[in-house]
Amino acid sequence: MTTYKRMVLASRPKGVVSPQNFRLEEVQAPALKDGEVLIRNHYLSLDPYMRMRMEDVKSYAAPQAIGETMIGGTVGEVVESKNPKYAVGDKVQGMLGWSEMGVSDGVMLRKLDTTHVPLSAYLGSVGMPGMTAWYGLTQIMQPKEGETIVVSAASGAVGSVVGQLAKLRGCRAVGIAGGKEKCDYVVNELGFDACVDYKAGNLVDDLARATPNGIDAVFENVGGTIFDECVARMNPFGRIALCGLIAGYDGEPMALNNVRNILTMRLTMRGFIVSEHMDLWPQGLKELGTLVATGKLKFRESVAQGLESAPEAFIGMLKGKNFGKQLVKLV
Repeated sequence: MTTYKRMVLASRPKGVVSPQNFRLEEVQAPALKDGEVLIRNHYLSLDPYMRMRMEDVKSYAAPQAIGETMIGGTVGEVVESKNPKYAVGDKVQGMLGWSEMGVSDGVMLRKLDTTHVPLSAYLGSVGMPGMTAWYGLTQIMQPKEGETIVVSAASGAVGSVVGQLAKLRGCRAVGIAGGKEKCDYVVNELGFDACVDYKAGNLVDDLARATPNGIDAVFENVGGTIFDECVARMNPFGRIALCGLIAGYDGEPMALNNVRNILTMRLTMRGFIVSEHMDLWPQGLKELGTLVATGKLKFRESVAQGLESAPEAFIGMLKGKNFGKQLVKLV
């Protein structure tokens, strides 16, 4: 390939993200320098954090630059190499963004073994989403056998892993998801003890029935009313891993009415960015990879076809239209 396609950020969203915020471009494949590799991306990961990076506001990382390739995790194959650590044909995971191809100096590149783990899973359960789940659960929630843990967006790439890991540690796992189909999947396929359908219109009572002994730890992906009601049911000395607030990414209010419970129940709440804890990735990925390879950790994927489909797939994911990990298949 002498040219390839990439998707750039054309403008910053004003409220809800639209397809007009993106632009598809065709660019020349670059000549490699010593130490570099050229990668043909097979899958692109779409994740909620990208919405925050589209804003020009103070955050944990620099905002996505206008006119540059949208940030994103990728898995693919080395097609040319001037780096002795990587050979043509190696399967690799990197951060090459919304692009059919990309160049890496090897620093942020990871070789992948696809013998027992599918290539796409390295963008989900055995990648950043899986590590996000693993870190939030083991390092912040610190679940004990018999405790009740609640996870929002339970059918998604992160939430589904949280609940399954909690069950393996002897906990009662309660998910929150949108729609009967997703809740049935969370309980019947993933093995959660219960799942609350927030779209059913009876969140408070349904959450109470699913957590008769209260809540000991929460993995929060959504925020808003769902999070507020979870805080209201937490037991003394409960722990909250604050991973995402997708309900407020498009400018919706994020008031926490039950903030008093943080004081009266002596709760611990901690936000985290998993890329800041790379020292623990080998430990977490070893457990996650073994569980996926042995069939003990299940996952589901929503796959959009072609780079042109990325904006609509991303917008759909922000609205909860995806089922499991949202990917874009590029090859």
